[in-house]
Amino acid sequence: MPLQPRVTVVIPCRNDADFLEPCLTALRAQTHAPDRILVVDNASTDATADVARRFGADVVTESMVGIWPAAARGYDEAMDSAEIIARVDADSRPHPDWIARIVRAFVHDPHLGVLTGGAEFYDGGRLTNYFGSHWYIGGGTYWVEKITGVPLVFGSNFAMRTAVWARVRDRVDRTNPDIHDDLDLTIRLRPSDGVRYDPALRMPVSARPFATPAALGQRLYKVIPTFAVSWPEGARWLRQDDAAGDRSPVTGWEGDEPEPRAQDA
Repeated sequence: MPLQPRVTVVIPCRNDADFLEPCLTALRAQTHAPDRILVVDNASTDATADVARRFGADVVTESMVGIWPAAARGYDEAMDSAEIIARVDADSRPHPDWIARIVRAFVHDPHLGVLTGGAEFYDGGRLTNYFGSHWYIGGGTYWVEKITGVPLVFGSNFAMRTAVWARVRDRVDRTNPDIHDDLDLTIRLRPSDGVRYDPALRMPVSARPFATPAALGQRLYKVIPTFAVSWPEGARWLRQDDAAGDRSPVTGWEGDEPEPRAQDA
């Protein structure tokens, strides 16, 4: 039987029980089932924890409100139970082969440390959905790579080896609720971490960040303090030596291509 890496899916969630249920339904339908689903209840006052437990997910709580505190708590909790930490948000709707694609990529490439993809917005108008996927996420991916030398890690759609998180967990500004967690993580990564963007790895997500100009403006504004807390660490020229450095596998785990696993009923 082929050796397969264990995968834990981390979902930070605050008062998103209605979104969380279809997300967990989609994870239940994966052709390659996750070994563990970990919902981080970020001081919710709704039924988030109840929904998570009903679907068999493990629940941990993080009282410090903010996406970075919640996500970091989830990654920490996943370290002992997985070789790969996969991340979605409550409004993500992963395609049935999402985990299978992730596992196959990591199995085939022992140098791969972080795999990320793009977005398919599902509940906005045609123009809003196009703007979100091509300009907001697509544009961010292009410019962040120009600045940092690595692709933008999209928080609703990525996976990383636990070895990568172990290296950066004390470098990121994990207790700061006022910055983009995924951009901060990206800034702390290096080319030697093996970061790859796969345009075929798509994630349906809600277009609610673009519901109002104010909501969009707030998200765009947070880019500034995110770079500010890490500068000049995020500068591309500080990564050049690292890019030519050690390219040994980021983990000792290697295996064969996984066979699809149906989710247990």
